[in-house]
This record gives sequence, C-alpha cells and structure tokens, in this order.
Amino acid sequence: MEIRWIILIIILGSALVTFIPRVLPLMLLSQLELPKWLIRWLKNVPVAVMAALLAQELLLSDSHFSLTENYLKLLAAIPAFIVAFLTKSLLGTVVIGVLFMMMLRFVS
Repeated sequence: MEIRWIILIIILGSALVTFIPRVLPLMLLSQLELPKWLIRWLKNVPVAVMAALLAQELLLSDSHFSLTENYLKLLAAIPAFIVAFLTKSLLGTVVIGVLFMMMLRFVS
C-alpha cells in the first residue's frame, strides 16, 4: 500500500487544528485564578447551549417558528423533560424521548 504524503499532511493538520483550541485554553487558564463570578457564569454555559439547541430543534421548521409542524417532537419532549428533571439521567432521557417519538409516529 502506497502512502500519499498529502493525506498524511492533511491528517496531521486536522489533528493540530483540533488539538490547539482544546489544549491551549486549558494550558493558559490553568495558570490563572478566575474570579468567582466568572466561574459561576461559566457553569451556566452548558445549560444555555443545550436550551438553544433544543429550542431550535423543537420550535423551528425551515427557519420559521412553527408549533404545528413540530407537534410530534414537542409531545415527545414533554416526558423526556420530565425524566430529565426527575432523574438527571442522560440515558433515561434519551431512551424515553426515543420511545415516545417512536410511539407517536406509530400512532399518527
């Protein structure tokens, strides 16, 4: 099997581009003492990102707000949200969401 140098360079470049944004901030921030208000604020970032992703998936259809076109997703999200709130289990939330979506598609 022949090794093409351009493929190797692309793989190494991709690894470097992925490595730098993950490791460089970690190395720089590990040397700094962050203020408590910034740490509290940063703890909310994952929740905000997840809320934005879910809102986009559940409420938008072809870049337009639509509850009627996404009603199955919204109905399946209700038990998934309840399970997420009560159990804090990612696996349980995903399983319940998938099962309810499957059931709703089967019934409708």
